[in-house]
Amino acid sequence: MMAGTIEISLDGHIGDLHLNVDMSLPMRGISALFGRSGCGKTSILRSVAGLSRIPGQIAVGNEAWQREGHFVPTHKRSLGYVFQEASLFAHLNVRQNLNYGHRRAGNGSGKVQFDDVVELLGLVRLLDRSPENLSGGERQRVALGRALLSQPRLLLMDEPLSALDRLSRDEILPYFEALHASLKIPILLVTHDLDEVERLADHLVLLQSGKVLASGPLHALQGDPSLPLAARRDAGVTLDAAVTGYDHTYGLATLTTNGATLTVPLPAGAAAGRHRLTVRAGDVSLAREVPHATTVLNVLPAKILSASHSGYEVIALLGLGSEGAGSRILARVTKRSWDQLQLQVGMGVHAQIKSVALVREAKG
Repeated sequence: MMAGTIEISLDGHIGDLHLNVDMSLPMRGISALFGRSGCGKTSILRSVAGLSRIPGQIAVGNEAWQREGHFVPTHKRSLGYVFQEASLFAHLNVRQNLNYGHRRAGNGSGKVQFDDVVELLGLVRLLDRSPENLSGGERQRVALGRALLSQPRLLLMDEPLSALDRLSRDEILPYFEALHASLKIPILLVTHDLDEVERLADHLVLLQSGKVLASGPLHALQGDPSLPLAARRDAGVTLDAAVTGYDHTYGLATLTTNGATLTVPLPAGAAAGRHRLTVRAGDVSLAREVPHATTVLNVLPAKILSASHSGYEVIALLGLGSEGAGSRILARVTKRSWDQLQLQVGMGVHAQIKSVALVREAKG
């Protein structure tokens, strides 16, 4: 048992699914369980919560919640659970629903304070409303606040945005990002939405048919051409970057990541701190020489580290920087272009990325 990790080892059947997983997750940030419906994501989450009992071991830090001959019931596990549908008490207003979470913690103190949660989740103007007068996104924010105020050691979220329409999801995602940036509570997130993974996750667990296909830092799995993520049409790699400059004339921010400096359109008010950039493989083109007279603002030296051929396309793994020692990104090019430029592994190239193609997401 490792004090700084969440250890989950399960081997058993849930209906027709044989769940056989062994994973070690960090006690910080957001770990996303990702895969198709029926791969075992929710079964793992329910096992961690003690709602399902599959043979195996579960430990959070130095606390064993399940092992042979030992099982801690749900109500004695220090956890918060946010479901797909926000289950609020209809007879209580928002303030009273939140206070229920505080009372469940057993005292009025703790690391997570009422006023902090209300401010973080934008609930100030909602405190006196009843649940029936809230939108779906607002109800989910209240449910999240109530879970946080129970002072959990671990927060579980089972597809918390799947019941919301696109507009509501876009409205609530910044609050989840703020939660990620502000609180130190580790989170296990179940999702089948890659956009949520890219915006929120630090660690990723890829699940397939009840087994762990891969587990590791998000960017590492995104940049592994041998995994199914790289074959998706929306494949990309998420990079952390820091704002190091701003051009007020053109509304362009300079962001620095490992091995590269990028130019990205950003509002002046957002041009500070750290940001997440998802670089799509389809938005990266390659050149043997530095292009001239181009509208592409990001022309980055890189080295081809590996290449996988699929039909008439090639997925190339690039290391940024002239020696290829920086961050990894993917490039999807046609086999014709690959052959005409006589590209090969180990070659130095110039990766071109349009500024408008970069996905901008605040990290805090």
